[in-house]
Amino acid sequence: MTRLPPESTQQAVGYPSLFLLVALGSLVPVVPTGAVVSSAAVVAFHQTSPLALLFVFLVAAFAAFLGDVALYWLGGRGVRSRNGSRWLAALRGRAAPDRLEQAQWKLREHGVTVLVLSRLVPAGRIPVMLACLLARMPLRTFVRGDVPACLAWAATYQLIGILGGSLFDEAWQGVLAAVTLALLVSVAPTLWRRLRGAGGDGGDGPDGGPEDPRPRSLQPDGPQPGD
Repeated sequence: MTRLPPESTQQAVGYPSLFLLVALGSLVPVVPTGAVVSSAAVVAFHQTSPLALLFVFLVAAFAAFLGDVALYWLGGRGVRSRNGSRWLAALRGRAAPDRLEQAQWKLREHGVTVLVLSRLVPAGRIPVMLACLLARMPLRTFVRGDVPACLAWAATYQLIGILGGSLFDEAWQGVLAAVTLALLVSVAPTLWRRLRGAGGDGGDGPDGGPEDPRPRSLQPDGPQPGD
């Protein structure tokens, strides 16, 4: 039987590690932050302290929020600078043009509320953040939308961890299940879109080209220049 370390040891190591990994993953996409939160939730679920899950939720949400705000501030410096910045260039490189255009349209239609869903939709956070930067949204306005976004994100992946932890008696089994489920939630929609694109003769548009991200009411009806 696999035994967990004492709860005091887990807390001394686990919470700072959770904070650093989530904050780093919010700045640089090298850490699957959702899987990290789900794993921490499994360990907390198997502890006897009723506050462990609450601490995981608060630490994860706060770290995600700080990472988002730091990245937005760094990107905003590039928007205000005539020469741009490497952070803004990195954001542009991670946002596909069609996803960025969709995010810009949604931002115009729904305002700051689009930030809440951006963290729950796989690969949705960066295009929406870049759209906010290009629209020169003030930092305090971004913060107002990012707070509920981070809370909803942390709650979602914590629930995945609780589900994985409740299915198994051993914590390591729950961690494995939660990580697998979290990665599937994060990756499956992207893989599905790629498979659809690969099987659609190069695109989803009327002539095999890319689909117009605008709603149909805003799409032109007649032939376009160059058709």
